[in-house]
Amino acid sequence: MKKILENNVLESEAIYIFREVVAQFENPVLLFSGGKDSITLVRLAQKAFFPAKIPFPLLHIDTGHNFPETIAFRDKLVKELELNLIVRHVQENIDNGTVTEETGKYSSRNSLQTATLLDAIEEFKFDACIGGARRDEEKARAKERIFSVRNDFGEWDEKNQRPEVFDMLNGRIELGQNVRVFPISNWTELDVWNYIDKENIEIPSIYFSHLREIFERDGLIWSASQHVYRDEDELVEKRKVRFRTVGDITCTAAVESEADSIDRIIEEIRASTLSERGARIDDKRSEAAMETRKQQGYF
Repeated sequence: MKKILENNVLESEAIYIFREVVAQFENPVLLFSGGKDSITLVRLAQKAFFPAKIPFPLLHIDTGHNFPETIAFRDKLVKELELNLIVRHVQENIDNGTVTEETGKYSSRNSLQTATLLDAIEEFKFDACIGGARRDEEKARAKERIFSVRNDFGEWDEKNQRPEVFDMLNGRIELGQNVRVFPISNWTELDVWNYIDKENIEIPSIYFSHLREIFERDGLIWSASQHVYRDEDELVEKRKVRFRTVGDITCTAAVESEADSIDRIIEEIRASTLSERGARIDDKRSEAAMETRKQQGYF
């Protein structure tokens, strides 16, 4: 009963936030990765505006190094729900020279998404970008408000944020500014999975235990994809793994797991001592890696 009550409170808060976005902004968009959090946002947006359709498009910043399962699921979901999907590609920014692709052992396109996102915001004049970030994920995300104002360069100033008392959300912005909105900011990883279970939400197969070609590096398990750098002495083998978080394939490690159902995933998370983003190498580049990326305009 307590779990159901908590889910209902969090759901009501998220629905309220979605409705405030549509009431206060002229041109919002939902940032969609094909991961569990953005899929949960889609369900919440459906509930917020039912029986009407979701009144804003989805935007996917495609690194070109995504998990195939995620892209397949994205396209399936968009078709089934008749959603308006906008896709912009990091490869275009690489080709036109606005960003430089990394090379070497820990190379990744993850941070390059920032330039593509900012270009898309400018192209479509989005004034509110709705994302699935949660405060429990990472300490920099714990600092952000639900309505997080960015300047005309997409930059976030962690020392200059608006108070949000009594659930009052202030969406007033100046010309050139935009707001990142986080409807599930107060949720935990476990809250998301309990909601997926309660709502019977379909998610990509990558989240469930499956046999996959992998290799080990630095104590982490990596997908043996052509996009992931691998030394000759890093041997490929098949193991049962799953992914707790889904980002660019080059920076997202797997965990060994037998959790092949949502019930088993929930049990596994409850027993885990590793944070959800503990398998994201992009967060380990420095003590303030996430905060630095957010200051530059990252999600």
